[in-house]
Amino acid sequence: MKTRYEPADVEPRIAQAWLDSGISHPEPEGDPAENYSIAIPPPNVTGVLHMGHALNNAVQDTLIRRARQQGKRTKWILGTDHAGIATQTQVEKELLSRLGTSREELGREEFISRVWAWRERYGSQIIEQIKRLGSTPDFSDERFTFDDRYGEAVLKVFVDLYEKGYIYRDRYLVNWDPGSRSAISDLEVDEREVTDTLFYIDYPLASGSGSITVATVRPETMLADVAIAVNPDDERYQRLIGETAILPIVGRKLKIIADGYVKTDFGTGALKITPGHDPNDFEIGNRHGLPHPSVIGEDGCMEGEAVPERYLGLKTGDARIAIVAELAELGLIRRREEYTHTVPFSNRSGARIEPLISLQWFMRMDELAEPAVDVVKSGQIKFHPERWTKVYLDWMGNIRPWCVSRQLWWGHQIPVWYHDDGRVHVDTKAPDGPGWERDPDVLDTWFSSGLWPFATLGWPQRTPELKAFYPTDVLSTGRDIIFLWVARMIMLGLEFTGEIPFSDVYIHSIIQAPDGRRMSKSLGTGIDPLALIDGGERPPVFAKSAGEDAGEFPAYGADAVRWGLLAMSSGQDVRFNEEKVSQAQQLTNKLWNASRLVLGRVDAGTRAEARPQAPEDHWILARLQRAVAAVGEAIDSFEFSRAALSLYDFVYGELCDWYLELVKPRLYEGDPDTAATLLHILTETVTLAHPLIPFVTEEIYAHIPGSEGLLAGGRAQSGASAGNPDALAEHEVERAIEAIQAIRAWRDAADVKASAILEAQLRAEGYEETVAHLARLGRLEIGVDGDGLDGSAAAIAIPGGVIHVLASADVDVEAATRKREAKRSELEAEIKRAEGKLANQGFTAKAPPAVVEAERTKLEALRAELEAL
Repeated sequence: MKTRYEPADVEPRIAQAWLDSGISHPEPEGDPAENYSIAIPPPNVTGVLHMGHALNNAVQDTLIRRARQQGKRTKWILGTDHAGIATQTQVEKELLSRLGTSREELGREEFISRVWAWRERYGSQIIEQIKRLGSTPDFSDERFTFDDRYGEAVLKVFVDLYEKGYIYRDRYLVNWDPGSRSAISDLEVDEREVTDTLFYIDYPLASGSGSITVATVRPETMLADVAIAVNPDDERYQRLIGETAILPIVGRKLKIIADGYVKTDFGTGALKITPGHDPNDFEIGNRHGLPHPSVIGEDGCMEGEAVPERYLGLKTGDARIAIVAELAELGLIRRREEYTHTVPFSNRSGARIEPLISLQWFMRMDELAEPAVDVVKSGQIKFHPERWTKVYLDWMGNIRPWCVSRQLWWGHQIPVWYHDDGRVHVDTKAPDGPGWERDPDVLDTWFSSGLWPFATLGWPQRTPELKAFYPTDVLSTGRDIIFLWVARMIMLGLEFTGEIPFSDVYIHSIIQAPDGRRMSKSLGTGIDPLALIDGGERPPVFAKSAGEDAGEFPAYGADAVRWGLLAMSSGQDVRFNEEKVSQAQQLTNKLWNASRLVLGRVDAGTRAEARPQAPEDHWILARLQRAVAAVGEAIDSFEFSRAALSLYDFVYGELCDWYLELVKPRLYEGDPDTAATLLHILTETVTLAHPLIPFVTEEIYAHIPGSEGLLAGGRAQSGASAGNPDALAEHEVERAIEAIQAIRAWRDAADVKASAILEAQLRAEGYEETVAHLARLGRLEIGVDGDGLDGSAAAIAIPGGVIHVLASADVDVEAATRKREAKRSELEAEIKRAEGKLANQGFTAKAPPAVVEAERTKLEALRAELEAL
């Protein structure tokens, strides 16, 4: 083994060995109950690796590797999503920048061929990056939501749902994205806080007896007004209900109606009703049988019969300026004020949403939702952390029809044909004969990805893969697509296979930038996982001051990035912490060096076998046994932070810091029983650590005498101890460790050099030599009486006795006393401050409970430190 562990040398070689071995491609056979499968959330074909991908892949790979160790036949389903809007946007940008042309100029067929060519160039980029992470999905069976076989499944689902009455076509108010020129669903809309101008506009009464004033931030939509609504209980307007007002500029008569939706405390309490451009107005219009004219087109420009010629073709923002100017000229602007409110934006293109009446395909969800609610309520599908169950159930209880059509060219074209004579043909195959034209729209990308767990395995055919690996076991994903994807997979899985698509849903943490903002390349807060793995530029968010160079990440390696992200992932959103990645690098180095120590002194013929000879052997075997249980239980409970930290505590703390130090004398003597025991412990440790840090453990395993095959192939834990733990041996070692820690703490407090060997007298039993060796004590006199020892410079309490350190040139008693008293004063002051703070009812009543509890915890720690001092 090399002196230093170098991830850059090891990881590519090991990753290739995993690929070549075929361990990630299981044959579809065996009892499905003994198989294990996960379907990767398919990344966009346009995508590159980001921190969310890195964390989620680490989670899934950990689960897959543990399942292999349990002897299960595992399949991690891999593939990408065609990402309709995102991919089409990318290609359109490239066409404009490189060729100065557009999809309309190219035509649909040529444009689609350009998208396929783009996919061939860039589509595998994120797959290659996933390999660099050390993930082991089934690369030989990569799927794509736009594959021919997958496409057949998508069209069949649409046709079946149409025939069952779930899918229908209707004119309805939709979220129109002017950026992508397509309708999008409610779930693809981001609500952002913006500050607009609220205009108070007078609408003259037809009777000539005055006017009624309405407040709006969108004067350009007033051209499509069809009524004015007031609250029926608003005494200010009750006399006007049933009267008419005149629409300024246009001159159309508007009836004044009463509706309970109107809020009396917003604006003037009078609301202009524009059903064609506002979802709430649309509902009011339906209740009162009002028309819904439109004055804004799909391109975000003014159009329609209701628009005066001088405004036709203007962008909505320009039209607003012009209309306000005309209203001001007419003396109809009563006043203006700033108004901060939330406004919908497309999370696809970033454009402000225009609610428009549009002819679209919709899918009824209410009946499909019922069984999808039942399987969660009954526990057949469980969310982790459990709090997401309520979030899911609340949304499902208020589910609305889903607009499934998109005005795009890249995607699954809707399998509907219209004839010149008015006939409609809905089928997976085109009708025969002339006069038919196919619907130009495509299906929402989430419609096709909703079939992912079963369509990737060959459905609707009853393939061997489907029989062996469906239902899948776990879905790991982010909270942002619980409704977009998770809920729809459950509904469609139950409808088309009769089975749940997965039994557990793990909602992983969202990794934020170090300053708490969302990670974004454009904001300078995004972190490239590959820059962490291979070394690269730190984003500006790491800079200490504006404009300062943040420097570069060291090459931490994939194991460190994986473990660091898992250690951060506590189920809550967390800020990225580079210290965790650095801590993981220390862990891999520590394990490497420990392995070199053991393997450098073990004969090639040594057999890994637990042969405990001394108390420390029994102690480490018991600790290993507990670590195996703790890490395994944490992974099975989806508590990946706890799993990572439990592994760290065992390897770094118990194995390396204590056991190897205790056993070194026997190891150096060449004792065969010690060698066999150490080899056993090392083998079990790398097996335990493998799901979390697979590269370094695979490399170490290759050097262990007698190891065969790859550790990634599924070596199971063979049993961490030889029989039951020896409680007496454990207790003795624990007392020795406590004694050594107490002496080391005193040495540090007394400023005794680490290299100094002190003379001492020990009042204890059973572990004198161990304490003397590791606490650097020289002439250790074993005394009988506890008092009156000559030359004692300090007395240190240890379990079962006391150690008297004898005076020497290395011990400055007076300096140690001064330092201790200074620390005592500091602690007493801190305790007094904390007690005063907690006695202040203003603080305990007003501060968040977590803050108050943290202060109490801090106080207890201070008291314990003072007592120990």
